[in-house]
Amino acid sequence: MSEPLPAATVDGAAAPPLSAWHRLQDSDIVYSFRRAPTAIASALILALFVLVAVFAPWIAPQNPFDPAVLDLVDARLPPAWLPDGQLRFPLGTDGQGRDLLSVLMYGLRISLLVSSCATLFALAVGVTLGLVSGYLGGRVDNLIMRLADMQLSFPTILVALLIDGLSRSLLPRSVHEQLAVLVVIFAIGISTWVQYARTVRGATLVEKSKDYVHAAKLIGMGPLRILFKHVLPNVLGPVLVIATLSLGLAILTEATLSFLGLGVPPTSPSLGTLIRIGNEVLFSGEWWVTVMPGVCLVVLVLAINLLGDWLRDVFNPKLK
Repeated sequence: MSEPLPAATVDGAAAPPLSAWHRLQDSDIVYSFRRAPTAIASALILALFVLVAVFAPWIAPQNPFDPAVLDLVDARLPPAWLPDGQLRFPLGTDGQGRDLLSVLMYGLRISLLVSSCATLFALAVGVTLGLVSGYLGGRVDNLIMRLADMQLSFPTILVALLIDGLSRSLLPRSVHEQLAVLVVIFAIGISTWVQYARTVRGATLVEKSKDYVHAAKLIGMGPLRILFKHVLPNVLGPVLVIATLSLGLAILTEATLSFLGLGVPPTSPSLGTLIRIGNEVLFSGEWWVTVMPGVCLVVLVLAINLLGDWLRDVFNPKLK
């Protein structure tokens, strides 16, 4: 049997196939990204925050949770550019003498960890239910969509507060403190799955009527394999946009819960916990204790939202 002819030739020789990296560089997404200064700046800021959070134990000037390195003499020092500030504490210190820059780095780790895990959890639940609902239809579709409609009638923060409150009442205090981070992740994730499910359901209703799905059925392919191998890759575009925007919402929800004292425990403070602690001493003149985490939170969420807006325009140019 003769071998197939090469797809393209250059000077009579077969052109080498493009690698995945070269195909990515030639894609419309990369082309649009290179010409979107706002998206580039947002991606760089987000990457910087992620790197700082990941490598905080190695790059932080101080371990704020090690009592051996703390000194009450250094408590309540202002930022370095103000009178009485010190260069070794660029953003000042809190009431315990902890370096605020180091505290922010560690707090950023908790905020990004909780929000990322909650977003992934919501994505997994919502995409799975959306695929099943759109593909099977009938009573299954009605049941899942009515559950989604019921949850949409409650604000996200209210659902998260309800789940957190139930866990506090049902679990012993010691157990809840150990599982506090997991409870917050579950509370945020279970309150944001609806938007994934509704979007994926609509896309699945369109995809399941196409020829490639009918061909897969004719050759005896099972429903699960059709859904996750063929339909899922074709509905991931809108899901990626929703996940990016939901990450910013998850960060704000976690910060709100922590500010209210219902989020992660004080032993593992997030940005919301730091804002709450600083708010207690705000009117005593120590504004930097709450302003610095607040600015960090605003910049982080703004970068994520701007990146999500760019992705939305890329996958739906009609919105430009």
